[in-house]
Amino acid sequence: MTEKKAVVINAAAAAGPHGSGAPSPWLLRWTQAMAAGKSALDLACGAGRHARLLAARGMQVTAVDRDMQALAGLRGLCEVVQADIEAGPWPLPGRQFDLVLVSNYLWRPLLPTICASVAPGGWLIYETFAAGQQTIGRPSRAEFLLEPGELLKACEDLRVVAFEDGYEGGNEGGSGPVNPRYVQRVAALRATPMTGVYQRYLLD
Repeated sequence: MTEKKAVVINAAAAAGPHGSGAPSPWLLRWTQAMAAGKSALDLACGAGRHARLLAARGMQVTAVDRDMQALAGLRGLCEVVQADIEAGPWPLPGRQFDLVLVSNYLWRPLLPTICASVAPGGWLIYETFAAGQQTIGRPSRAEFLLEPGELLKACEDLRVVAFEDGYEGGNEGGSGPVNPRYVQRVAALRATPMTGVYQRYLLD
């Protein structure tokens, strides 16, 4: 990874390549966002742990990454797009998805485009490292770490259902992730309000 590129790290599976290992519990929490037959975008998907899960649930998945080798195992399973989304143009102009998923990836110039890629009624599930991570490990550079509330602000045009911003894995004697981390995550959607109708966005 060069100095100008965003860091992509899977803290839950540090020994393997990005996108390997078990799916994120944050994504698994939002099963209502993974309806069969709907479209999904897995951005910076790496080896495709989430793309595989979403495809297995019957979603029409588009997987985007710059690493052709990582994408190779996804061919035939979903739509595969090889693109450098930091140095090149956005590879999906005008397209929107019922679910946009980003995990352990941050490139700030793309935040507005990512949010704009959420279709009406669709979900954004986003999770990545936050400020404070530099005190315990990688990534440690400020440009790769979300500032307090930054992801929430990026979603100001969406309906935020859940947001977390803190440290996980710090309970002595308790359960927690294998690799403690500072993390920020959001579940939001592009709501289509109807007068007098209140959608039930399940929190459990």
